[in-house]
Amino acid sequence: MPQTTVLSSWGRAIRRALDQAGVDGAGLFAEAGLDINALADPDARYPLANTTRLWALAVRETGDSAFGLSVATQVTQTTFHALGYALIASGTLREAFERMVRYFRLVTDAAELTLECEAEAYRFEVGYVAGVTPAAESIDAFISLFLRFCRSQLGRDFSPLRVALRRPPPAHVDRFEAVLRCPIEFGAPRNAVWFPRAAFERAMPDANPELARHNDEVVLRYLSRFDRDHLRAHVRAALIELLPAGEPSARKVADALHLSLRSLQRKLADEDTTFARLLGEARRELACSYLRNPRYSIGEITFLLGFADASAFARAFKRWCGVTPTEFREARD
Repeated sequence: MPQTTVLSSWGRAIRRALDQAGVDGAGLFAEAGLDINALADPDARYPLANTTRLWALAVRETGDSAFGLSVATQVTQTTFHALGYALIASGTLREAFERMVRYFRLVTDAAELTLECEAEAYRFEVGYVAGVTPAAESIDAFISLFLRFCRSQLGRDFSPLRVALRRPPPAHVDRFEAVLRCPIEFGAPRNAVWFPRAAFERAMPDANPELARHNDEVVLRYLSRFDRDHLRAHVRAALIELLPAGEPSARKVADALHLSLRSLQRKLADEDTTFARLLGEARRELACSYLRNPRYSIGEITFLLGFADASAFARAFKRWCGVTPTEFREARD
């Protein structure tokens, strides 16, 4: 199994929280087996096992069972690369959280995020990939960070409907209550936050579809460069490059990657996927991104995604999302 990693810039927030607590951050990084010099490289990644060790050491040295909440306060707009800018430029909180679900692998490939609509609420869940158990404090930090983002867009008084955390009750429950400001269930079967639907669908003040799309592309390029253990990232990058010239064949993508067709098919099978599936996923993600930008006509998007005509694109999009491209765009106006 490929090594699970986390963006090293996440470590910068941990380092700042340690410094604020008066703890020798450099010493703890060394004890955890992490190169502290990597904090200066925005593209570097740390093994998840070592960062999990760092979290444990940080809690030990600070004596703070709510240390994850402190780390969340040290996160800046650039901590999560281009994804941070894409979130702020999203049209609504729903759109921003959909982006998080799609692209959070940039931050770490240990988490599996989901966003589901439940009547008058949205349930946002932070799950784990099989065989991985991140530090409880890292989940605390992510949940707190997501909530801080919501408040930056909707006002400081905004609160979720409720929060569920898998972790046992911490010693500093009052800190969690003060930050989350809603009913909290500890020892729950999952990590999840329920948000009011109306607030999630309200237009965000800093929406900028062009900037959001641009940063989507930066995120995709990052993933194609640094996810070297997964061939699918390279296939997706090749697809993005080739799609405007028409639907690329598996052989054409194999040629672009300097592989034989048989080798490409075998390697994708080893990763439990197929070329057709990756082509559909790449087209769907790009289609949603382009449709959120009113500067792109349906005809231009059809061309950029390599479809023969707009009707073929419309049929494919309805199969992916349950609505036509026009209905998808109108629902977000």
